[in-house]
Amino acid sequence: MMPPQADRPSWTVDIEGMTCASCAARVEKAIAHVPGVATASVNLATESLTVTGDASVTPAALRDAVAKAGYAVKQHDVRLNIAGMTCASCVARVEKALLRVPGVLSATVNLATESAEVISVAPDVGALQAAVGRAGYQASLPSDVMEVRESRWPPWWPVALAVALSLPLALPMVGLLWGAHWMLPGWLQWLLATPVQFWL
Repeated sequence: MMPPQADRPSWTVDIEGMTCASCAARVEKAIAHVPGVATASVNLATESLTVTGDASVTPAALRDAVAKAGYAVKQHDVRLNIAGMTCASCVARVEKALLRVPGVLSATVNLATESAEVISVAPDVGALQAAVGRAGYQASLPSDVMEVRESRWPPWWPVALAVALSLPLALPMVGLLWGAHWMLPGWLQWLLATPVQFWL
């Protein structure tokens, strides 16, 4: 006898390859034959399948049933950082905890990198983190935020430096207005002009 609806595990998976109502019907029929499945409902618009059943229903069984019907269950890769592991036994406990989460197909934990790679048909990061927590460890998503270090210099410093380097080159031309005839040595003019032209 099936347990009450509220007590049955339920999850939603993404289905690839459906194009019409007949496709949806074929998927529902295929899933209905999986032992332990109570209900199967396909949403063609969102290309998803919602399944309820007892604890004997496995993600692999759902994936295989959908494949036999000619479609595919989309698999998602989730990477987690795991804190608190110290030995191979810790690795085994974390993997076992992750595999118990509904929708998980496989879980590989690496002690050296303190991370876990999870393949799931119904990824739920919160459920994965909770499972690891119950096993006595801490799971978190890798941070993709890179530190942005502020420059020690204000944003206008290239302009100020360019003006400072160009001023000695411009002053002799201004001096010509008052009859002053003097020029900087060629090597010094090159030294001042090169950063302004090619760098700043």
